[in-house]
Amino acid sequence: MSQAFPNEVLMEAHLRRAIEFDELSIHLQPQIDLQTNEIDSFEALIRWNNRKFGYVPPSQFIPLAESSGLIIQVGDWVLEQVCKNLQEWKVKGYRPVRVAVNISPKQFKQENFATKIEQLLNIYDIEPKYLELEITESSMVNVSETHEILTKLKELGVYVSVDDFGTGYSSLSYLKKYPIDIIKIDQSFIADINKDEKNEAIIKAIITLSENLGMDVVAEGVEEEFQEEFLKLNNCRKGQGYLYNKPLPVDLIIKEYLVN
Repeated sequence: MSQAFPNEVLMEAHLRRAIEFDELSIHLQPQIDLQTNEIDSFEALIRWNNRKFGYVPPSQFIPLAESSGLIIQVGDWVLEQVCKNLQEWKVKGYRPVRVAVNISPKQFKQENFATKIEQLLNIYDIEPKYLELEITESSMVNVSETHEILTKLKELGVYVSVDDFGTGYSSLSYLKKYPIDIIKIDQSFIADINKDEKNEAIIKAIITLSENLGMDVVAEGVEEEFQEEFLKLNNCRKGQGYLYNKPLPVDLIIKEYLVN
């Protein structure tokens, strides 16, 4: 339990009011093209600065949001904020970039999820190619349901990525069954580069397989230069992690990356 919150009941009560009290914010972490060193995509990450208890780590409030059902409300807020940002950047003539948004299993399985995405694209007049939806392997257990939702999303023109790839028991079957654009290699594999030959073989296999299937690959949790060198050597498309930058507030991202 958080040092700030003595119990989960109190945390949940505060989280229910977090949007109303403007306590939530978006930070963006750059994803770098390992061949060109250019940055044209980011991952959106939520932050919570509680008015009474201060900063609350996502590792503490996201599981609570999941278990309480608040994740749908919080997730919808993140999606809308990202769409607002994309619209604002377009109007102001900033460099166009794609932003990835984490989608929880409960969000993804909503009957009207694809319709929600379509409405946001229309309301904020966003080109679909600038929005990426990051889903986890646990969202894709029901084959027919998942295929139907992903097909609708692909018809809209948004990008779909699979987060933490390689940690599920049937990862490879998903690549065959579903219309996926991007694979994100889980950071646990990246952390073990130079430590475990089998681990490195798995990374190479994921990159090669994704390449052959026409999918992009992003390595998560890149923190060391030797990890980057290994990924470059094996033709990994993109890297994300503290080697390049930590997640930053939107205004800093604009200043550092988007203003021409």
